[in-house]
Amino acid sequence: MANADLSRINVNIAALNALNALRDVNSKLALHQLRLATGRRINSAADDPAGMTFAKKLNGRARGLAVARDNIGDVQNLLSVAEGGIQNISEILITMKEKILQAANDTLGSSERTAVESQLDDLAAEINQIVDSTTWGGTKLLDGNYTGKQFQVGEQASDTLSFGITQSHTASSLSVADSDLDVSTSSAASSALASVNTAINTINSSLQSIGSTAARMTIKEANISVAITNVWSSYNRIYNADMAAEQMEATKYLVLQQTATAMLAQANLAPQTILSLIRGA
Repeated sequence: MANADLSRINVNIAALNALNALRDVNSKLALHQLRLATGRRINSAADDPAGMTFAKKLNGRARGLAVARDNIGDVQNLLSVAEGGIQNISEILITMKEKILQAANDTLGSSERTAVESQLDDLAAEINQIVDSTTWGGTKLLDGNYTGKQFQVGEQASDTLSFGITQSHTASSLSVADSDLDVSTSSAASSALASVNTAINTINSSLQSIGSTAARMTIKEANISVAITNVWSSYNRIYNADMAAEQMEATKYLVLQQTATAMLAQANLAPQTILSLIRGA
């Protein structure tokens, strides 16, 4: 700041100093008022270049994690559809087991065995119908061809989960089709019972695999939700304004603006004191 010399009036150094101070106050006041108006601490890269860069990275990470969480929700829905279909097949197999157990008893006559055989055929057809109707995005989930799938469950390229349902759940694949089950005699029914028990074990394995994957998805979803909150917290601290602090600073500079304006007015009047010397002469 230049030293004022009140005896030289051609350039009013005191007024220039006051003017510079007023401009500085106005600039800082405008900055804090802008932050209050936008709610952001960084309104341009010039405000904080490093902070802007870091905040943008955090913003991208948080938004990427949010999409990954949505992806996990889609995976959970897909798994629920597959599980629902397998649960229904499991119920059918248990019903088939009950009917075969009846046929394994020699108290049944030929007409009763024929009725059981007919019901088993209908149940096998229903299993195939469930396999055909259990789809996601137009793709069958339970026919053994839903394999080699990759789910994006994070915001990094490597955050993927491989999944597939390699077991076919059609009646023929489970060995419970029309041609596989014979209950015409008690001994044939016993063989059919073994086939159904094997099919039930296969179904249970599928349920275990899907359930394990669903549990992993639940854990990943919870972990990503926590990460999103923490990332947004860091972003908010860097990028957004502390409204209480900004209001306090704005109030301070409003007062300084008034005092600097008053001092500029006084500095502009100071050269008039030289007139007293001229009048005295």
